[in-house]
Amino acid sequence: MSDTSASRHIHRRGLLLVLSSPSGAGKSTISKRMLALDANLSMSVSVTTRAMRPGEVDGKDYHFIDKAEFEARVTRRELLEHAQVFGNYYGTPRGPVEESLRAGRDVLFDIDWQGTQQLAESAADDLVRIFILPPSASELERRLTTRAQDSAEVIAQRMSKANDEMSHWSEYDYVIVNEDVETSVAAVQSILLAERLKRRRQVGMSDFVRSLQVGK
Repeated sequence: MSDTSASRHIHRRGLLLVLSSPSGAGKSTISKRMLALDANLSMSVSVTTRAMRPGEVDGKDYHFIDKAEFEARVTRRELLEHAQVFGNYYGTPRGPVEESLRAGRDVLFDIDWQGTQQLAESAADDLVRIFILPPSASELERRLTTRAQDSAEVIAQRMSKANDEMSHWSEYDYVIVNEDVETSVAAVQSILLAERLKRRRQVGMSDFVRSLQVGK
C-alpha cells in the first residue's frame, strides 16, 4: 500500500450508538445481533446496584457493585451518565468509552432516556440516538410475559412506566418500530454506516482531499 492511500491520511473518530426503548420492545435483542455482526462495535458495560440475574456474568453484562461504591464513582465524576431505574442504579464508566472513541471504535449503549439526555450534555457530537418502539401495547405486554424474567407485579410496573418512556421518542435522532428483529437490525446497520461516513467524524479528510488536488 502506498503512502498516498486514504488509510494513511484519514482516521475516523468513534461514535456512541444509543438504543433506548421501554422494557420488552427489543433493544437488548437488537443490541446482541449488532455486536455479533460488527467487529468494530463494542458494548458499553455499565455499573449497576441491581442483583445479578441467572446467566449474567460480572464484568461482561454489568459490573455489579453496591450503592456505596456507586455513589463514590458519581462523586469522583467517573461516570458519563447515571440513573435510577426501578429502585436500582445504573451508570456508564467514563474511561473505557473515551479510550474507544479516540481509537476509532464505536460503543453501543443500552440505556434509557435519562442516561441519553446526560450523554447529550457531555458528548453531543459523538452521539447517535435510536429509539425502539413495540408494534403495539399488547405485543409489548406479551413479550414481557413470555420472557419470564419478572413477576406479574414487576411486569405491571414496566407497562405503566412504558408510557413515560415512550413519551421521549422525539428526543432521538431515529425511531424504529420493531415488528421484526432482523428488519430492525438491518435498519440499525444502515444508520450506523451513514453516521460513520459523516464528514465531522473523518479526522484528516481535509488533508487527504488536498493531497488529491493536483498542483495544490
